Amino acid sequence: MLQLLLDKGVVPVIAPVATGADGTSYNVNADTMAGAIASALGAANLLLLTDVEGVLDAAPPEGKLVPLLTPGQAQAFCDEGVAVGGMIPKLGTAIAAVHGGCETAVVMDGRVPHCALEFLFGDAPVGTAI
Repeated sequence: MLQLLLDKGVVPVIAPVATGADGTSYNVNADTMAGAIASALGAANLLLLTDVEGVLDAAPPEGKLVPLLTPGQAQAFCDEGVAVGGMIPKLGTAIAAVHGGCETAVVMDGRVPHCALEFLFGDAPVGTAI
């Protein structure tokens, strides 16, 4: 259905809500839903916006931005406690999207004006690419 809309030039807006077998509505993690959709559509890139500059190699303020991680390195950051809090599901989603066919999943600072355009068309690294 999404592909049909896209083929007709419609940009769908998708709410991260799912319905359980009993009819109960559930709020799904928006990053998780976006990653699943990106994989299903064969998207080249998945852009995950957050309120930090990307994945850090240690806790702030000592942590420095890591511009590139392999899926294995991203998983190790989660397993070893380098990634904490909301970064864990973001990295899990990024890893799944890359394994699902996305060329790149990037965690970037949505507070930075035009960060998505900078990633897609700029020369400097933006956030952390998986």
